[in-house]
Amino acid sequence: MSQTDIEIVVEDPTAPEDNSPAVTNNRTVEIVVALLLLALAAVLGYDNWRTGIGWDSTGPQPGYFPFYLAVILAGASLYGLVKALASRELAQETFVTRAQARRVLAVFLPTLAFCLVTQFLGLYVASFLLIAGFMAFVGKIAWWKSLLTAFIFTAIMFVTFDIVFDVIMPKGPLEAAFGY
Repeated sequence: MSQTDIEIVVEDPTAPEDNSPAVTNNRTVEIVVALLLLALAAVLGYDNWRTGIGWDSTGPQPGYFPFYLAVILAGASLYGLVKALASRELAQETFVTRAQARRVLAVFLPTLAFCLVTQFLGLYVASFLLIAGFMAFVGKIAWWKSLLTAFIFTAIMFVTFDIVFDVIMPKGPLEAAFGY
């Protein structure tokens, strides 16, 4: 056996359990996504129809091309919806287990909170909290390392965007207290 045939297998101690119960199946997810895309196509189609989908003396009106793209999206969504409704195999396949969903939510919920906190505390404070929190809770890294890394990264980000490139970023009360 040559060196290229050797396979190294490393177990992930934080991997979700194999026997975790299913939260939902592939069929349900495909139906929900197809319905959401169909709703998006309807909103886009209506909005572009409202702005004009015809031709005038100068050429196509502003909504002409986007309207037909929305029609194509609606057609693709309907196709996906019918295919998902007719499929029996998709109903048997697990989309996500409870343990997998827990891991996804461990990343999604703090990221959502980051987006909301940015509106009130500004980008830099929210970034500091997100980085420190992820490192400490998800990465299980020592608090002092998490806080130091978050501080250094946020300081570099502040210097880069606000001072060097003079880019306007969402600010909060902390930046206002320092006069920025």
